[in-house]
Amino acid sequence: MRPITTAVDAATDEAISRLAAGRGITRDEFAADALRRAVQADEELAAFVQVGIDAADRGDLIPQDVVFAELRERRHRLRSE
Repeated sequence: MRPITTAVDAATDEAISRLAAGRGITRDEFAADALRRAVQADEELAAFVQVGIDAADRGDLIPQDVVFAELRERRHRLRSE
């Protein structure tokens, strides 16, 4: 394990203490878990974006007017529900 030190505002510090206590873990364990989840979320987002970049590089594109027509139709359906 490698330590990371950072400063947080008072409200965040209090929330960390409260949430860690509620989970029955230390502040360090809470912070490490939060960082792991943030890293995982960023990695998943980057992989998702890369799928789109790869598709664009292959020329697998959907014309803008088709995308907007689908979005308008979806919005119309959701409003009708």
